[in-house]
Amino acid sequence: KRVDAIVDEVRSAHPSVLIQSTVIEGQPARVLVKESQGAELLVVGCRGHGEIPGMLLGSVSLHCVTSAHCAVVVLRD
Repeated sequence: KRVDAIVDEVRSAHPSVLIQSTVIEGQPARVLVKESQGAELLVVGCRGHGEIPGMLLGSVSLHCVTSAHCAVVVLRD
């Protein structure tokens, strides 16, 4: 699914939850950590395709978990 379709689906199911969807260019880990300032929750995915086999988290999700300015949830498939 496209991100817009997923966001619309979640908004419909939970109309009281404020959801912001923004496209920002840059290195993903740095952009996500910067954007976490002022947020209540950062939700990131984990595809498990990192450079080191067997790691539970990828490099972006690991960086977010250790550096974000708010709580972080990592969703796996």
